[in-house]
Amino acid sequence: MPFVRIMTGDRYTEMQKKQISDILHQALTETFAVPAQDRFHFFECFAAGDRYIDRHYLSKGRTEGAILFNIVAGKPRSNEQKASLYRQLAAQLNEKMGIDGGDVMVVIQFTAAEDWSFSGGIGYQP
Repeated sequence: MPFVRIMTGDRYTEMQKKQISDILHQALTETFAVPAQDRFHFFECFAAGDRYIDRHYLSKGRTEGAILFNIVAGKPRSNEQKASLYRQLAAQLNEKMGIDGGDVMVVIQFTAAEDWSFSGGIGYQP
């Protein structure tokens, strides 16, 4: 189960955030072997003075529309799966929403099964 924090400025509408979530979820199901019903996406939208990002660090350029996807996953994925996710997510955000690839940043972290409790105070048991 990936848990995803989607951090951005406050420029996106509710409809646009839903579309971003849908694009992300499709990329996760197609490249990361995530079940269709496994969606936990949380948006954090910051005012202009609440985030400071370098517009050019390891990027062709970022705008005020920059989005950071922080993905915490319960099982490791291969380098190929990660690369496919990065490519598909950036391509689909660009194709469907006009979001430039320079505005898409992804950070993936992996945890162990015992680090998760999905409900009721019970630890995950595969």
